[in-house]
Amino acid sequence: MRIIGASPTVAFFVLASTLAVAQTGQKSSQDRQAILDYPLTLPRANQLIKAMDAMTKYLVSLPDYQNRLVKSMKMTPAERRAQFEKDPKAMAIVKQNSLTSQDYLVGVPALRMALMAAQGLANSPNVIASPANVAFAKANLSELKPKMDAADGVAGRK
Repeated sequence: MRIIGASPTVAFFVLASTLAVAQTGQKSSQDRQAILDYPLTLPRANQLIKAMDAMTKYLVSLPDYQNRLVKSMKMTPAERRAQFEKDPKAMAIVKQNSLTSQDYLVGVPALRMALMAAQGLANSPNVIASPANVAFAKANLSELKPKMDAADGVAGRK
């Protein structure tokens, strides 16, 4: 991954997000199934990316965001969801994008991993993506990848 023109703050956030996705092997079978069952569509993917962009900007604006990220990565999905739902700004961001907390917390990893699989980066048992979502990501890769990279603060990925 190449991070161009991104501040160290954004670079750290992208790295932490990637690590959180890589830790999905620790998810329960129920959590894995939720990701597999999440249906991606182009309108929904665009909503998720737009929300992710706003969420990234919000999180990195917090004075303790690094501690929050580290703490969040150690939480169970239920704890992470409860923390997310207690944050009025985070909930406002998902609502502004016509999403629920469940959509965001399951949809973002579903989209990210489908895009990884579509790019041939899914050589890990920790990457969870349904065949339908991988097919969707392959069909829309040229449109979605630049948007996802921009939301991540990444100018280019290798």
